[in-house]
Amino acid sequence: MTMDQSAPESISSEMNVTPMIDVLLVLLVLFMLIVPTMSSGESAIVPRPAKNEGPARNAVVLEVLRGSGGQAGFRINRQDVSRENLPGTLESIYANRADRVLFVKADDQLAFTQVAGVIDIAHAAGVDRVGLLTPRVEAGL
Repeated sequence: MTMDQSAPESISSEMNVTPMIDVLLVLLVLFMLIVPTMSSGESAIVPRPAKNEGPARNAVVLEVLRGSGGQAGFRINRQDVSRENLPGTLESIYANRADRVLFVKADDQLAFTQVAGVIDIAHAAGVDRVGLLTPRVEAGL
């Protein structure tokens, strides 16, 4: 508190904020120096597949092939399957499996809508995760 010198009997209660501003500036400078040296988080390394290693042995690979007339042909683990039997075949394969992973390998001449339709059929048949096999993945790159 400060006292007003003009009138000795009146007391003025004005707060002196100069020391608080000094403390604030010191804290601001300290934080500006400390923050850039703090670590930003844990570094993560994304695992890469081993060279020349494709999908696992018990993995299900659905190949979508370019057929005649723009229609797609299907093979599950190198066995031909018609489009009508595809949902039932996938349901029977994944009925007793704990891991519901399907790898889709599609011809690069097909429209993506055809491949997306096959992925939708797979999800409807009970597949949880779908992986796309590309030539680079198969080569292990």
